[in-house]
Amino acid sequence: MLKLQIPKNRMNYLLKQIQNHYDAVILEKGWEYYHKGRVGEIDLVGTNIHALVKGDKLYEAVLSLEDFTQSECSCTYDGFCKHIAAAFFSLYTPYGRPELLLQQLKQAIHTRKKPARGVNVTSERKAGSANVPLEDAMPMEWHRFFEGKFHGFSISHQHSIETFYESALETLPGYAASWRTTTKELYMFHVALFMMRKIEQFYQDTKSSYLSYYHENGCKVAAKNCEDKLVEFVERMDVNRSYTVEPKHWQATMKMLGEFALQGKESPIDWLFVYRYIWWKMTAHKQVQQEEIGRLEQLLSKKETPPRKKDTLLVARAHFDIIQGNTDAGFERLHQLAHPNAKDFFLYLNYYYNERQWEMTLVWLRWLLTPIALANHDDFRAFCQYWLDTTKHLDSDSEWVQVMESLLPRSYYYYTAYLLQTKRYRQWVDLQLANRISPLSLYAMELRAIEDHDAGLLLPLYHQATERAVLEKNRASYKTAVRLLKKLHALYKQLDQADRWEHYIYRLSDKFSRLRAFQEELKKGKWIR
Repeated sequence: MLKLQIPKNRMNYLLKQIQNHYDAVILEKGWEYYHKGRVGEIDLVGTNIHALVKGDKLYEAVLSLEDFTQSECSCTYDGFCKHIAAAFFSLYTPYGRPELLLQQLKQAIHTRKKPARGVNVTSERKAGSANVPLEDAMPMEWHRFFEGKFHGFSISHQHSIETFYESALETLPGYAASWRTTTKELYMFHVALFMMRKIEQFYQDTKSSYLSYYHENGCKVAAKNCEDKLVEFVERMDVNRSYTVEPKHWQATMKMLGEFALQGKESPIDWLFVYRYIWWKMTAHKQVQQEEIGRLEQLLSKKETPPRKKDTLLVARAHFDIIQGNTDAGFERLHQLAHPNAKDFFLYLNYYYNERQWEMTLVWLRWLLTPIALANHDDFRAFCQYWLDTTKHLDSDSEWVQVMESLLPRSYYYYTAYLLQTKRYRQWVDLQLANRISPLSLYAMELRAIEDHDAGLLLPLYHQATERAVLEKNRASYKTAVRLLKKLHALYKQLDQADRWEHYIYRLSDKFSRLRAFQEELKKGKWIR
C-alpha cells in the first residue's frame, strides 16, 4: 500500500508537466499499469521520486520534482514512458481518483495537440489561452473554466468535500493575480460562488447515500467556510465603486446570484444570506435596486408558486424595504411567511448589534419571539445571547425576564443562570420547583450561594425532592431520599429549627408507614426509633 504523499504544490507541478509532455496513448498505458498494481516500492530521494514498475521485467522510474524534463526510466523507450506515468498515478492516489484524472488529462492533451483548422497565429493564441480564465470574459465563462478544472470530481470518502474546498481555494485565485484590482476582486467573489454551488451539488448527489450523514456534515462545514470566505472577499472591496467600474460584470453577477439564491430548495448553503448581504452593500445604486424589486414582485405575482420558494421571495423582497428604511413595510411582508425561519433574520440582528443600535436590535428580537420557538439549538442560544447583551443597554430587564419565562422549559439554562447572576434567589428556587429539579442534579456552588444568602429558601426544594424519591418505591430511591434528608436536617439545624425538623420527620414517617423498606432506611439513619 502506498504510504508516500508528496506536498500538494509538487503534485500540482507534476500535473502540469504530465499534461505538457505526454501523449494520451502512452498516458493511458501508464494508468493501466497502475490499475493492474504493477507499481511497487516508491521512495523519495532528495527531490526525486524512485519507483519500481513491473513490465516485461522490473524497471526503475525516476521522477524529478524540481525539473520534470530530467525524469528518466531504465526501460528502452525514448521519451516519457508508461512506467513514469504509472508512478505518477500512484503518487496522485492520496489526492483523488486517478481514473478521473486520466480523463481530464486526455481531454487537456487533445485540446493542446489538435487546434482548429485554418486558424491564424492570433486564433491559436486565443485557443491556447482558453485553458485559463480571461480578464475581460464574463462571469459565466469564468464558471465554465472552474467547472472544467474540477470536471469529474466526486465524493469518494468523508474528507473529499474538504479536499475540494482546499484545492479550489489554492488553485483558482492565482489565475487572476495580474488582473486589474476591480476585476480580480469580483473574480474572487465568483471563486467563492463556484465553491458554494459545487458543495450544494455534492449535497444533492449524496443525499441517498448510506454515508449521507457524514457527507451532509462535511457539506455544512465547508458551506460555512465558503460563506466566511465570501464575506472576507467582499469586505476587501468597495462594492458601490466596483459596480460603477465593472457594470456589465456586476449585472451578470447579480443575475446569476438571483438564480442561485431564490429557488427555495433545501441546501447547506445559506443563499438568502449571500443574496441579501451583497444587495445591502449596493446602497448607492437605487435604480439597480428598483429593477431587482420589480423582478421580485413579478415573481411573487405568479400563481402556484411553491410555499418554500414564495417564502424565499418574500424575505428577499422585504429585505429591500428594510435596507431602504421601511422596516414596518418589511414586517408586513414577513407576516405573510408560511414557515418563518428564525435564522434568516440573524443578518439584521448581527448588523444592528455590531452598530450598537440597541432599539433596532430590540425590534428584531421582539419580532423573532414567535419563530425562535422552532429554531435549532445553536440559533436559540444565539437569540438568548443577543437578548441578554441588549438588555444590558436598557433601563430594565423586565422584558428579558418575561421572554425567558415565555420560552420555558427551553430557556431554563439561560434563565436560571441569569437569576443567580442577579441574585434573585427566591425566583431561582421557584424555577427549580416548577421544573421538578432535584438538588442532587444542581451544582454545589449554586446551592452554596443560596444557602449563604438564606438557607430557608432551600427547604421546599429538598422537601419536594425527598417525597418524589420516596414515591418511586424502590430501595435505591429510598437511599436517595435519606441522602436528601441528611442535607435537610443540616439546614434545619443551621436555621436553629430542631423542633420543626422533628415534626417534619415523624410526619413523613407516618405518611409512608406502609413502605417497610423506607421505614428501615429511616431507622438506619436513626431518624426514627
